[in-house]
Amino acid sequence: MKASSHDQRQILEVAGIDQATTALNHKASTLPELALLQSVTTKSHNARDLRIGAQTELSDVKRELLRAEADVEQIVSRITKDEARLSSGSASPKELEQLQHEVGTLGVRRAELEEIELEIMMRVDEINARIVDLQDQETSFAAEIADLEIRKENAMAQFNNELEAIVQARSEALASVSPELIALYEKIRSSNNGNGAAALSAGACNGCHLSINTIELKRIADLAEDEVVRCEECRCILVRGV
Repeated sequence: MKASSHDQRQILEVAGIDQATTALNHKASTLPELALLQSVTTKSHNARDLRIGAQTELSDVKRELLRAEADVEQIVSRITKDEARLSSGSASPKELEQLQHEVGTLGVRRAELEEIELEIMMRVDEINARIVDLQDQETSFAAEIADLEIRKENAMAQFNNELEAIVQARSEALASVSPELIALYEKIRSSNNGNGAAALSAGACNGCHLSINTIELKRIADLAEDEVVRCEECRCILVRGV
């Protein structure tokens, strides 16, 4: 293929622009804010899940507390009833003895149930404290995420502005280049990790950075300026006279 030296230099300029675009896109995809956002979002989701789990646990424990309170109330009711009969003096001596024994037994049971009730209440307090702490964490994470989102958007806006300028420069550089050379460049670039053209400098290809043997260099030097040269190693368009 033949192409003017001007077109070949323009293609080399486009290759530099494409490399800058690739570097810019890589920089945008590896923004520190993106990694931080992912980390903080994961922490926020973990706190949310733990809080939901704690709230479910709290509901279960509150039901357990209601049952314990009902058990205590039942015992208190029986004690009150027995004590009322004892105070009335209407029972026989044997019944009084039985009532006193029952009141004593119920008193022991009441103490046991109230201890259970107290333990459950302490569990409720602990879970409530845990929920408040997790809610505070979620609030803190939400604020951090909002700040990171703003920082990310500002950085991306800057990248997009740079990218628009690069796209404009690429379009201008290709404006006068022959369609055939552009097609060859794009074909090579698509199958060569984005590298389609490179300068021939100091006897080496700047695309693969490998030296070119003396015989090949002599052959290239004897070619006309408008002859399109390809690197034998990476197959890039080799641009001479740069």
